[in-house]
Amino acid sequence: MLFATTGGQGHFLPMVPLARAVAEAGHDVRVAAPDSFAKHVAPTGLRHEPFGDADPAALGAVFGALPGLSPQEANARVMTEVFGRLDPVAALPAVASLVDRWRPDLVVREPAELASLVAAEAAGVPHAQVAIGLRSLLTAFVDELTGPLAALAAGAGIDHDLAAAAAAEPVFTSVPSSFDDDHDDVPPVRYRIPASSAPAPPLPAWGDPDAPLVYVSFGTVAAAQGFDGAYAAAVEAMAEVDVRALVTVGAHGDPEAWAPWPRNVHVERWWPQEAVMPDASAMVGHGGFGTTTMALGAGVPQVVVPLFASDQWINASRVAELQAGIALEAGRGLADRLRPALHAVLHDARYRAAARGLADEMGALPPPSAIVGRLMALAR
Repeated sequence: MLFATTGGQGHFLPMVPLARAVAEAGHDVRVAAPDSFAKHVAPTGLRHEPFGDADPAALGAVFGALPGLSPQEANARVMTEVFGRLDPVAALPAVASLVDRWRPDLVVREPAELASLVAAEAAGVPHAQVAIGLRSLLTAFVDELTGPLAALAAGAGIDHDLAAAAAAEPVFTSVPSSFDDDHDDVPPVRYRIPASSAPAPPLPAWGDPDAPLVYVSFGTVAAAQGFDGAYAAAVEAMAEVDVRALVTVGAHGDPEAWAPWPRNVHVERWWPQEAVMPDASAMVGHGGFGTTTMALGAGVPQVVVPLFASDQWINASRVAELQAGIALEAGRGLADRLRPALHAVLHDARYRAAARGLADEMGALPPPSAIVGRLMALAR
């Protein structure tokens, strides 16, 4: 079975429990992912089948223009130019060769990874999808990518509608039903992401150990895409709230950029989220799928500040609708708006109760091992 992902951890991590479960059931599992993503595949123990990375200069040109666009324009640009053109053009030669050579019985992809869809359709291999967001996001992917998919189909000699093939894929998701949206006639197969068994590193000592712990993360790439102002606002806001805040800025961020930190703030490039969430009283984040669902799974109320991707606004709205947290807009005055929002999710019991209810629902979902049979039933 071939699992295929683009080079984003938030896209890959929802697939890992399923891929491992299939491998542990005795099946041959491989992961098609960019060359540069090898360091993220290796810890899973799964076999990496590398494909080419998109051209860095072309990617830089796309992402460099995002801060000057509206959120809608930015999302459309990333969808069509990155996921619809640069990524699949770089990936398709190796992915198509692998599918032709190895002949997997099933291709399982995340919705942004198009090369495996093209290769599977060209070779007549069945394919399925692992969600990286709510159902409406999957619909948005198909809608935005109709043009790029038509171009990819023409280039591969495929004479049928790839967008229709993508829309018809069986979907596997870790999103609980009450948090999901766009409930259609064919419900996805839901599973829970197991808690990590890796030993958690101890948190460093800072601030008042009895103060509520607030975890702040705007993802792994925000600092590289011109959104580091959100971190500055968060650090400023935390300095005036009676909390102990752990801020992670991602590999492209510089913790020293906000030094000296307030006494109650500690800044790291990265810290394993699973080591923080059990002790966190609140989360401040960007609405990324992995971060949002991990907080929900731990019953942690959130303040969500979407920055640059369409799923972030979808997730933020859903968190607010279900009263599992508060959604804020980024931009001017963010620090002043963060303080009262954080006070609310820390001290108003309804937010924690709603988050706890979602955590209970997620915990009751079947483990990946219980749905391996559903995947195998799709294989040829």
